[in-house]
Amino acid sequence: MGSTSTFVSFMRFSHSVSPELRCRFPFPKFYRISYVRPCPQVFAVVCNHHNPKSPGLVVGRGKIREPRLLKSVELDRFLTSDDEDEMSEGFFEAIEELERMTREPSDVLEEMNDRLSARELQLVLVYFSQEGRDSWCALEVFEWLRKENRVDKETMELMISIMCSWVKKLIEGQHDVGDVFDLLVDMDCVGLKPSFSMMEKVISLYWEMGEKEKAVLFVKEVLKRGVAYSENDGEGPKGGPTGYLAWKMMVDGNYRDAAKLVINLRESGLKPEVYSYLIAMTAVVKELNELSKGLRKLKGFAKSGFVAELDSESVGLVENYQADLLADGILLSCWVIEDGSPSLHGVVHERLLAMYICAGRGLDAERQLWEMKLAGKKADEDLYDIVLAICASQKEANAVRRLLTRIEVMGSLRKKKALSWLLRGYIKGGHYEDAAEALMKMLDMSLCPDYLDRIAVMQGLRKSIHLWGNVEAYLKLCKSLSAANLIGPSLVYLYLKKYKLWIMKAL
Repeated sequence: MGSTSTFVSFMRFSHSVSPELRCRFPFPKFYRISYVRPCPQVFAVVCNHHNPKSPGLVVGRGKIREPRLLKSVELDRFLTSDDEDEMSEGFFEAIEELERMTREPSDVLEEMNDRLSARELQLVLVYFSQEGRDSWCALEVFEWLRKENRVDKETMELMISIMCSWVKKLIEGQHDVGDVFDLLVDMDCVGLKPSFSMMEKVISLYWEMGEKEKAVLFVKEVLKRGVAYSENDGEGPKGGPTGYLAWKMMVDGNYRDAAKLVINLRESGLKPEVYSYLIAMTAVVKELNELSKGLRKLKGFAKSGFVAELDSESVGLVENYQADLLADGILLSCWVIEDGSPSLHGVVHERLLAMYICAGRGLDAERQLWEMKLAGKKADEDLYDIVLAICASQKEANAVRRLLTRIEVMGSLRKKKALSWLLRGYIKGGHYEDAAEALMKMLDMSLCPDYLDRIAVMQGLRKSIHLWGNVEAYLKLCKSLSAANLIGPSLVYLYLKKYKLWIMKAL
């Protein structure tokens, strides 16, 4: 008679899968297992699973090894077929011999190689991946399959699914990060290179469970031990585990933490992936952008009278914080240039350009435009316009002159767009006479400035008349607009309070 415990265990294995699971690798409706003998080793394994405090070692061929007991896996997408063939007796004999653990799994499989089909070998993997089984045996079976060149795409996906499920169970079971990492090392030992998607899965599981510190510890372990992983998932470079964790932090809005994660790892003697530096630079850009948006809102509230203006101390703190962010970005850019290939230099200058734009550093941003060009990466025309506006607002005359040289070869639409940015930059900086010059330059080129831009310049000039009494720029602009039929006949008047005299002139 067969072993009742073995029969029940195997029946539980077969019934644990859904009906569609049994399609592809169906179990026979009647099991011929009268030849199966009781296996003390299997009983010890099952007992150890239910009583983790009992270490329990299984002896095989003079060596001692610790069985790894992990939960069952969900393999719905692998065990599907309309085939109704039964398993051969060789399959059950292989299971029995492997469970005895008196011989190396490779010896058992080598002996029964001709009697086991590819489907049965996949089922051997599934069998030893189930609850209460020795997971290490599944790894040894896979290693033998790989050495015999019997691992096809489906078998590889099956084993990866098994490993992913084990990883998930370890994390959900609150095991140490070291246990999860050791499992990945075991994968590497049997030739199953951990894919980047599996690294993502580990980090995501920790993150979703709120175990953010463990996610950081896992990334540190990967960097310390130098685990190699494949990036052949067709997803392109994503920064590796470090970059992925930094990206997860950015998704939660923790931009500064994401940048500091990469910097701290590098400064602690570890070596994050090059692409993680670029991801951290993106985090710096986002933090600078959030800072500038917050300052704009605060200025708007202050202008409306809802809040008080920032005092000098607060302004100093904001400037220091912005300077620290820029310093982090520059440090990261140096590491990319130091460790990365020259093909990344253009991307580095692009990130630095975005940082300086967000921080409102016109001259630094202009320098990055030329650096990008030298690195062979063409900047978008809109970026030139934005930098032009920033330089105009800061009245950097030389930079404005250099940036305007490019409009000579542009079409009329692009010229109008560039000069409109120049005009708005002068308006934002309060340089209304320069804005008037830019507006009249557009009129000379037969480019019609937008209505709101014209109104903003004229209102600004009127305010300057009240402050400084200079009417020449205003009169000159009115004549240009009138000549272009953009305003009707105007009456310009000036009241001299000292002489109680009104001076009026029709345009």
